Amino acid sequence: MDAEGEEDVDEEYVGQEDIEVIYTDEEDLPMDEDGEGEEDEEEDELPEPTENTSVAQFTAHGKSVFAVSIHPTQPLAASGGEDDLGYVWDLTTGKVVTKLSGHEDSVVAVEWSADGEMVATGGMDGRVRIWRRVGREKWTMWEFLTELQGPDEVVWLRWHPRGSVLLAGSNDSTVWLWQLPSGNTMQVFAGHEGPVHSGNFTPDGKRIVTADQAGTLIAWDPRSPTPLFKLTSSARFPFQEAGITSLAVNPSCTLAVVGGAEGAVRIVNLARGEVLGGVEGHAEGESVEAIEFVELVGAGVGAGGVVVTGATDGKACIWDVGTMRLRVTLEHEDAVTSLHSHPSAPHLITSASADRTLKTWDARTGQLIKEHKGHRGAINAADVSRDGKYAVSAGDEGVCLVWALE
Repeated sequence: MDAEGEEDVDEEYVGQEDIEVIYTDEEDLPMDEDGEGEEDEEEDELPEPTENTSVAQFTAHGKSVFAVSIHPTQPLAASGGEDDLGYVWDLTTGKVVTKLSGHEDSVVAVEWSADGEMVATGGMDGRVRIWRRVGREKWTMWEFLTELQGPDEVVWLRWHPRGSVLLAGSNDSTVWLWQLPSGNTMQVFAGHEGPVHSGNFTPDGKRIVTADQAGTLIAWDPRSPTPLFKLTSSARFPFQEAGITSLAVNPSCTLAVVGGAEGAVRIVNLARGEVLGGVEGHAEGESVEAIEFVELVGAGVGAGGVVVTGATDGKACIWDVGTMRLRVTLEHEDAVTSLHSHPSAPHLITSASADRTLKTWDARTGQLIKEHKGHRGAINAADVSRDGKYAVSAGDEGVCLVWALE
């Protein structure tokens, strides 16, 4: 089947009938008497959940799942894991739609394009592979489009908020920008001194902000390889010891909030490239793993908006950015690994944790709305659908779970 109106490319069609079980060499090796049953014993060490409130589960990975993303319009999810594979699967049934193969190391990033017509996978092997939908009526057939070249080891992927442009951060201190579907390299941004652990487009798509393990924050114009500004570690920007681990840009694209591996959080003016100040709410030495803006309105919300920071101390702190005032603290029993606002209900925030739970909160008051249980291992990543109906999470035990949020 040909995709209408697309240019000819070498196409690799992947459908339901192409799915096969992949066994690693390690799995194929017979165990000797001393080692017999060791894997089963390790598996049994994972605690059974006291309750499972999920509505669907996806178990094809079998090993740790590192990334998961919900399609912008359809009940589909994409995930990637330690098994060197990505999958597109049905969010309501947990059934495989398409296997995203071709990597030779763990798939650590999966991202849908803004229109949902393409999905990208990024691996520790440095490969970035792109698939696109076949036809215009159904969402069950996907074809391999191209493999993008450049990074040494992919850390993260981000699509432009409105265009077919893909951004990637690499472990070799470079940042790559490609045009799709051609796969042409648009820019290679060089200016970091360590692995680029965080980065994204600004919400309007006009700028790029990236940060590295050496404690450097850089803003870029996508059309130029020259930085707009570069902040390095200093007394006001204290990220030298272990680097920057997370960042987020506010909806008006005027401010970036940056979190570090030692618990520091700083607010940066993106127009002037200067540090406005910082907030202190996480324990010293605890890494800030996630940052998310929430769009609250009403009394007590300053002009800078409201941001949530989550760290390995198990806390998710909600801040008024303009006043740098702590509004409320949300609690998990272990590290907070990701934070997700609800586009359809801006006052809600869902947090994922290594304590094996997701929690949905009212960001205005800090009230716990619902706790989502069912994982046997730590949650590495999560996502919330744009319509607010579903949350999905990626577990260290090799399972993705789906929860109904309404």
